[in-house]
Amino acid sequence: MPKEHKTIYAMSRRRRSAIFALCLLLAAVFIWLEHSPIRSKLRRQPKSEQQITARDFEKYHKKTFAVVNIVDGDTIDIDIPDGNDEHTRIRLWGIDTPETKNPDVGIMYFGPQAAEFTKLLTLGKPVTVYLEEHRTRGYYGRLLAYVQLPDDRFLNKVLLTEGFAYADLRFRHSFYHMYSQLEASARSRKKGLWQNVTRNQLPEWLQKK
Repeated sequence: MPKEHKTIYAMSRRRRSAIFALCLLLAAVFIWLEHSPIRSKLRRQPKSEQQITARDFEKYHKKTFAVVNIVDGDTIDIDIPDGNDEHTRIRLWGIDTPETKNPDVGIMYFGPQAAEFTKLLTLGKPVTVYLEEHRTRGYYGRLLAYVQLPDDRFLNKVLLTEGFAYADLRFRHSFYHMYSQLEASARSRKKGLWQNVTRNQLPEWLQKK
Protein backbone atom coordinates (compact mmCIF):
# COMPACT_ATOMS: atom_id res chain seq x y z
CA MET A 1 0.00 0.00 0.00
CA PRO A 2 1.42 3.37 -0.97
CA LYS A 3 2.61 5.53 1.91
CA GLU A 4 0.05 8.26 1.28
CA HIS A 5 -2.75 5.68 1.35
CA LYS A 6 -1.48 4.34 4.68
CA THR A 7 -1.53 7.87 6.10
CA ILE A 8 -5.09 8.48 4.89
CA TYR A 9 -6.21 5.12 6.29
CA ALA A 10 -4.64 5.87 9.69
CA MET A 11 -6.31 9.28 9.82
CA SER A 12 -9.63 7.77 8.85
CA ARG A 13 -9.31 5.16 11.59
CA ARG A 14 -8.47 7.84 14.18
CA ARG A 15 -11.43 9.89 12.98
CA ARG A 16 -13.75 6.91 13.32
CA SER A 17 -12.41 6.23 16.81
CA ALA A 18 -12.91 9.86 17.81
CA ILE A 19 -16.46 9.87 16.45
CA PHE A 20 -17.20 6.61 18.25
CA ALA A 21 -15.83 7.99 21.53
CA LEU A 22 -17.87 11.16 21.09
CA CYS A 23 -21.01 9.11 20.47
CA LEU A 24 -20.35 7.11 23.64
CA LEU A 25 -19.87 10.34 25.61
CA LEU A 26 -23.10 11.84 24.26
CA ALA A 27 -24.97 8.62 25.05
CA ALA A 28 -23.62 8.66 28.61
CA VAL A 29 -24.65 12.30 29.06
CA PHE A 30 -28.12 11.56 27.67
CA ILE A 31 -28.57 8.59 30.03
CA TRP A 32 -27.40 10.70 32.99
CA LEU A 33 -29.83 13.48 32.14
CA GLU A 34 -32.67 10.99 31.78
CA HIS A 35 -32.17 9.79 35.33
CA SER A 36 -30.79 12.89 37.05
CA PRO A 37 -32.70 14.90 39.70
CA ILE A 38 -32.21 17.99 37.53
CA ARG A 39 -34.29 16.53 34.68
CA SER A 40 -36.94 15.33 37.13
CA LYS A 41 -37.11 18.79 38.65
CA LEU A 42 -37.41 20.41 35.23
CA ARG A 43 -40.19 18.01 34.28
CA ARG A 44 -42.08 18.89 37.45
CA GLN A 45 -41.52 22.62 37.13
CA PRO A 46 -44.77 24.31 36.07
CA LYS A 47 -44.54 26.65 33.13
CA SER A 48 -47.14 29.17 34.26
CA GLU A 49 -49.00 30.50 37.26
CA GLN A 50 -52.12 28.71 35.99
CA GLN A 51 -50.28 25.39 36.08
CA ILE A 52 -49.01 26.10 39.59
CA THR A 53 -52.54 26.86 40.76
CA ALA A 54 -53.98 23.76 39.10
CA ARG A 55 -51.30 21.56 40.62
CA ASP A 56 -51.81 23.07 44.09
CA PHE A 57 -55.58 22.63 43.91
CA GLU A 58 -55.21 18.98 43.00
CA LYS A 59 -52.65 18.36 45.73
CA TYR A 60 -53.96 20.41 48.67
CA HIS A 61 -57.46 21.90 48.25
CA LYS A 62 -60.01 20.47 50.72
CA LYS A 63 -57.51 17.85 51.84
CA THR A 64 -56.48 17.15 55.42
CA PHE A 65 -52.90 17.02 56.73
CA ALA A 66 -51.18 16.94 60.10
CA VAL A 67 -49.37 20.05 61.33
CA VAL A 68 -45.74 19.18 62.08
CA ASN A 69 -44.17 22.56 62.86
CA ILE A 70 -45.09 26.11 63.87
CA VAL A 71 -42.90 28.74 62.26
CA ASP A 72 -44.85 31.78 63.46
CA GLY A 73 -48.38 32.71 64.38
CA ASP A 74 -49.37 32.89 60.72
CA THR A 75 -47.05 30.24 59.28
CA ILE A 76 -47.18 26.46 59.75
CA ASP A 77 -45.75 23.32 58.15
CA ILE A 78 -47.89 20.33 57.15
CA ASP A 79 -46.81 16.73 56.55
CA ILE A 80 -46.66 16.58 52.77
CA PRO A 81 -43.56 17.24 50.63
CA ASP A 82 -43.43 20.36 48.48
CA GLY A 83 -40.86 20.10 45.72
CA ASN A 84 -37.51 19.40 47.38
CA ASP A 85 -38.85 20.32 50.81
CA GLU A 86 -39.86 17.57 53.22
CA HIS A 87 -42.95 19.52 54.32
CA THR A 88 -45.26 22.12 52.82
CA ARG A 89 -45.10 25.57 54.41
CA ILE A 90 -48.43 27.42 54.68
CA ARG A 91 -48.82 31.16 55.06
CA LEU A 92 -52.31 31.94 56.33
CA TRP A 93 -54.35 33.95 53.82
CA GLY A 94 -55.59 37.40 54.78
CA ILE A 95 -53.89 37.87 58.14
CA ASP A 96 -50.54 38.91 59.55
CA THR A 97 -49.29 38.10 63.04
CA PRO A 98 -46.46 39.87 64.89
CA GLU A 99 -43.05 38.58 63.84
CA THR A 100 -40.81 36.36 65.94
CA LYS A 101 -38.30 35.05 63.36
CA ASN A 102 -37.72 38.05 61.07
CA PRO A 103 -34.13 39.29 61.62
CA ASP A 104 -35.02 42.72 60.24
CA VAL A 105 -37.60 43.52 62.94
CA GLY A 106 -36.76 41.06 65.73
CA ILE A 107 -39.41 39.76 68.08
CA MET A 108 -42.45 42.02 67.83
CA TYR A 109 -44.96 42.79 70.54
CA PHE A 110 -47.32 39.84 71.05
CA GLY A 111 -45.43 37.71 68.53
CA PRO A 112 -44.56 34.88 70.94
CA GLN A 113 -48.15 34.81 72.23
CA ALA A 114 -49.52 34.52 68.69
CA ALA A 115 -47.09 31.71 67.84
CA GLU A 116 -47.94 29.86 71.04
CA PHE A 117 -51.68 30.24 70.38
CA THR A 118 -51.30 28.77 66.88
CA LYS A 119 -49.17 25.96 68.31
CA LEU A 120 -51.84 25.15 70.88
CA LEU A 121 -54.55 24.96 68.22
CA THR A 122 -52.69 23.08 65.49
CA LEU A 123 -49.46 21.27 66.33
CA GLY A 124 -49.82 17.54 65.81
CA LYS A 125 -53.45 17.93 64.79
CA PRO A 126 -55.21 17.35 61.45
CA VAL A 127 -56.19 20.50 59.56
CA THR A 128 -57.98 20.95 56.25
CA VAL A 129 -56.55 23.27 53.62
CA TYR A 130 -58.62 25.61 51.44
CA LEU A 131 -57.13 27.63 48.59
CA GLU A 132 -58.07 30.70 46.55
CA GLU A 133 -58.67 30.15 42.84
CA HIS A 134 -56.81 33.28 41.75
CA ARG A 135 -53.61 32.67 43.71
CA THR A 136 -52.09 29.81 45.69
CA ARG A 137 -48.50 30.93 46.30
CA GLY A 138 -46.95 33.89 48.08
CA TYR A 139 -43.82 35.88 47.30
CA TYR A 140 -41.53 33.32 48.96
CA GLY A 141 -43.24 30.32 47.39
CA ARG A 142 -45.25 29.41 50.47
CA LEU A 143 -48.74 27.99 50.04
CA LEU A 144 -51.42 30.61 50.77
CA ALA A 145 -54.36 28.98 52.51
CA TYR A 146 -57.29 29.10 54.87
CA VAL A 147 -56.78 26.43 57.50
CA GLN A 148 -59.76 24.67 59.05
CA LEU A 149 -59.25 23.30 62.55
CA PRO A 150 -60.59 19.94 63.79
CA ASP A 151 -63.51 21.79 65.47
CA ASP A 152 -64.45 23.29 62.04
CA ARG A 153 -63.35 26.84 62.92
CA PHE A 154 -60.83 28.52 60.64
CA LEU A 155 -57.49 29.41 62.17
CA ASN A 156 -57.28 32.63 60.16
CA LYS A 157 -60.53 33.91 61.67
CA VAL A 158 -59.80 32.70 65.20
CA LEU A 159 -56.48 34.55 65.28
CA LEU A 160 -58.23 37.75 64.19
CA THR A 161 -61.17 37.35 66.55
CA GLU A 162 -58.97 36.72 69.58
CA GLY A 163 -56.63 39.61 68.82
CA PHE A 164 -53.53 37.64 67.83
CA ALA A 165 -53.41 38.94 64.25
CA TYR A 166 -53.98 41.95 62.04
CA ALA A 167 -56.22 41.83 58.99
CA ASP A 168 -53.73 41.93 56.12
CA LEU A 169 -55.42 44.28 53.67
CA ARG A 170 -52.44 44.60 51.34
CA PHE A 171 -53.79 41.83 49.12
CA ARG A 172 -57.32 41.10 47.95
CA HIS A 173 -58.95 37.82 48.92
CA SER A 174 -62.41 36.35 49.37
CA PHE A 175 -62.81 37.46 52.99
CA TYR A 176 -61.22 40.90 52.67
CA HIS A 177 -64.13 42.85 54.19
CA MET A 178 -65.01 40.18 56.78
CA TYR A 179 -61.44 40.08 58.09
CA SER A 180 -61.34 43.87 58.31
CA GLN A 181 -64.52 43.77 60.41
CA LEU A 182 -63.15 41.01 62.64
CA GLU A 183 -60.06 43.08 63.36
CA ALA A 184 -62.18 46.17 64.08
CA SER A 185 -64.26 44.13 66.54
CA ALA A 186 -61.16 42.78 68.31
CA ARG A 187 -59.78 46.33 68.55
CA SER A 188 -63.00 47.67 70.07
CA ARG A 189 -63.09 44.84 72.61
CA LYS A 190 -59.35 45.23 73.33
CA LYS A 191 -58.74 41.57 72.68
CA GLY A 192 -55.24 40.17 72.75
CA LEU A 193 -52.62 42.55 71.41
CA TRP A 194 -55.14 45.37 71.05
CA GLN A 195 -55.31 45.81 74.81
CA ASN A 196 -51.93 47.53 75.11
CA VAL A 197 -50.29 47.77 71.68
CA THR A 198 -48.82 51.13 70.66
CA ARG A 199 -48.59 52.44 67.12
CA ASN A 200 -44.84 51.94 66.87
CA GLN A 201 -45.30 48.29 67.88
CA LEU A 202 -47.43 47.59 64.81
CA PRO A 203 -45.86 46.33 61.57
CA GLU A 204 -44.54 49.07 59.32
CA TRP A 205 -47.17 48.47 56.62
CA LEU A 206 -49.97 48.92 59.15
CA GLN A 207 -48.46 52.06 60.65
CA LYS A 208 -48.77 53.72 57.24
CA LYS A 209 -52.53 53.16 57.04
